[in-house]
Amino acid sequence: MKYTVLDYLEKTAEIYPDKVAFADVNDSITWKSLVDESKSLSGAIAKYFPKGTAVPVMCEKSVVTVKLFFAALYAGCFYSFFDFSFPDERLNLMIKTLETPFILTDKKREKKVQNLCAQPLFIEDLLAENICYNEKRRNNIIDVEPVYANFTSGSTGVPKAVVVSHRSVIDFISCFTEIFEITSDDRIANQAPFDFDVSVKDIFSAVFTGASVYLIPKMYFSFPVKLLDFLCENQITTLIWAVSALCIISTLNGFSYKIPTSIKKIMFSGEVMPIKQLKIWKKYIPDAKYVNLFGPTEITCNCSYFIIPDEIPDDYDIPIGKPFPNERILLIDENENLIAENDTESKGEICVSGTCVSLGYINNSKTNEVFIQNPLNKKYFERIYKTGDLGRYGKDGNLYYLGRKDNQIKHMGHRIELSEIEKGIEKICTISRACCIFFENKITAFYTGSQTEKKEIVFQLKSILPAYMIPADFLFIKEFPVTKNGKIDKNILKGLMNEKS
Repeated sequence: MKYTVLDYLEKTAEIYPDKVAFADVNDSITWKSLVDESKSLSGAIAKYFPKGTAVPVMCEKSVVTVKLFFAALYAGCFYSFFDFSFPDERLNLMIKTLETPFILTDKKREKKVQNLCAQPLFIEDLLAENICYNEKRRNNIIDVEPVYANFTSGSTGVPKAVVVSHRSVIDFISCFTEIFEITSDDRIANQAPFDFDVSVKDIFSAVFTGASVYLIPKMYFSFPVKLLDFLCENQITTLIWAVSALCIISTLNGFSYKIPTSIKKIMFSGEVMPIKQLKIWKKYIPDAKYVNLFGPTEITCNCSYFIIPDEIPDDYDIPIGKPFPNERILLIDENENLIAENDTESKGEICVSGTCVSLGYINNSKTNEVFIQNPLNKKYFERIYKTGDLGRYGKDGNLYYLGRKDNQIKHMGHRIELSEIEKGIEKICTISRACCIFFENKITAFYTGSQTEKKEIVFQLKSILPAYMIPADFLFIKEFPVTKNGKIDKNILKGLMNEKS
């Protein structure tokens, strides 16, 4: 019986010892070497990190990074990937959340870590330490302990760390690979950053099946020709990508250059897939299986899926589909009543129950607000996660996504709290108040105070927020329009945006 993801890794290494497990543009590693080298590194990690603690990893997405992830697991810890392009302020908030005195990085980042509140442990030095693998730590792992912590945006301005257990990963990935027939013959092209949970599907689908994962450099997504060459040269069979990544190829007419005919499975998530772009993909790669995946980080990647039919009309409304096995989706209205599947008129909050539900947030009281007892179950404890997403049932029996019930959006594949952006803008001394609007897939910030040049606002925000959270436009307004309840009237602001365009 397999209790941890390491059991699956070791089994795969026994079956496919010399097969490529992970490859980047400079390096590759076999399954046996991944096990052996991760074990060797784990001794040094165990020296600095107590069992059960977070191991922050800040380096480029590479084979070495994957090794560090599994080394952290072999040390009885869990990993958390840090993007070194993030501003120091955000990285320090993440370090504070994890309560870690150390961060793993490489000597290329020596200047970057000088401003962080954690002591750097350089990978080059860890490799030289050669401390024995602590088998006792590995053997004492149980399945409710964490595998990783991924950070999402926080409404208070502090990012939240979602922590996910071995049990949840095993439960989800076992179903995921079986439903979509991922096998050792597959070659998966990893698009997602390692701090984005789409990458969990790439990494662990391979671990569970013996498939090979090819890590795509981020810069290739600025050059569709390079990206398509990569897919063709590596004979990629499987894409599990964010919608925005797929659209880069289709909107820039990439298929006129080259068609990656080896691709058999194309799965997307993070945003609503534009039908025009989906139809372009289906035109050039008609025999692939296309799947719409839905679900937040807090329930281990996805809670529902929908396989796209062969023919779709131009006005097709893509469902989010049906729950994965061993996951239960509840639509609960604002009065805590369950919406029945035959009720196609009502909308409710999408809530999820099952082994997939994560352990919650690290050091964040928000856990108690959204990971709650199922209000419909009065008999025994049943933990559910309130996603904050609204949905309804269609006449076809599928679930449909309607949007957010709060101020959170999904943009460029990331979940973002607009209030976090607003708090960042309000730190600028010339600005007194800010309100962000997400409309037509673009973030626009309205602000009061003193009119400030866009380039100055952007310059200051770059030290506070990741690039994907910086608004596209900044509109000065003397005062905010308000509703009869005294709240900012966002409908009027949207009208002002239309006038500007």
